Amino acid sequence: MRKFRIYFILLVLVSILVGCTETNILDRVGLTTLVGYDVGTEEKISTTAVVREINPEFQSNVEVITTENETSKGNRMKANRKLSKKITVGQMRVVLFGEEVAKGDLHFYIDSLLENPSVSNGLYLAVVEGETSELLQHEYKNIDDIGQHIYRLMEQNIKNEHMISSTLHEIAHDYYMKGKDIAMPIINRDEEFVELTGVALFHEGKMVSAFPVEDSFYLKIMRDNFKAGIFETILQKEDIPPALMKDTITEMPVAFDAIRSKRTLKLVDPATPEFDVQLKIKARLLEVHPDINTGDPKVIEALESAVSKNLSKELTRIVAQSQSVQSDIFGFGDKYRSSVRNSELTKDKWHEMYKNMKINVKVKFEILRDGVFE
Repeated sequence: MRKFRIYFILLVLVSILVGCTETNILDRVGLTTLVGYDVGTEEKISTTAVVREINPEFQSNVEVITTENETSKGNRMKANRKLSKKITVGQMRVVLFGEEVAKGDLHFYIDSLLENPSVSNGLYLAVVEGETSELLQHEYKNIDDIGQHIYRLMEQNIKNEHMISSTLHEIAHDYYMKGKDIAMPIINRDEEFVELTGVALFHEGKMVSAFPVEDSFYLKIMRDNFKAGIFETILQKEDIPPALMKDTITEMPVAFDAIRSKRTLKLVDPATPEFDVQLKIKARLLEVHPDINTGDPKVIEALESAVSKNLSKELTRIVAQSQSVQSDIFGFGDKYRSSVRNSELTKDKWHEMYKNMKINVKVKFEILRDGVFE
């Protein structure tokens, strides 16, 4: 009898809790999949939301709504007045920032997203060339749902390691870290296509520079260990060993895939500061022009040496560019903080040190096996 009473009480409590839970029936709500922020008039926030509405027959309709208000929550209220269904953000997958917003300070937006329990930490953040409203409001011929399309675009490029990852969790982690700055992909519209065009660099939450999309490989390999992906580079004449020279070639395009890399970072002089960066890279050779004798070990060794030299030069270049705008997107400051006791490192202190930092990049490139040659 006592057990029955306990089970009965538990059943009543569960019923009460379920009754208190707010339920959202699918055909009564609008699912926000993407939100873009621009600078509005009179210091207001302009918000463009991509909302998917599903009717009782499970057919969906996509609405793109732009509103202006003093706050993002106020914009949601305005958007609700334009739709027959309540807007929810639980399915939001991407947040975009217009270029002017990104050059301001993203602190407010990052905090607002983190404080919203309905927002996933796995959503992607990116910068748009120009305004997000122009990108999202355009009527694309072959894109039915621009929100889902941009999410899939970012997801497949990040998973295939063609672009750096920029989830809310990663951006917030880097933003609040004393020895690192944030970086995000840049998106742009090219006629009827939406494409990734570069990587935005930030200094204390403000966009200060950008790398072209062709440099995303170097950024990725300097920030993280590579597990897969494709890489293409052009060896210049001064980097091509005599064993590879043919006729009067001035450059040699080469392509690799199945890349594996491991980065080792060591602080060798805290005073300067000075770092040694060692990269071990293994990859499969896919293409090389003009054709070379890949069966000759000496030729392969010469090619490995040339690619190592090329990568060292390019990695040194991108770090130097980030130093010029005091944007440590690689985390050298975090390594300095963990290596130097009582460093009392602050963001301002590290940025001053970072612009004078010295790095020694050493790359060991190894070709695993041949691929397809043309």
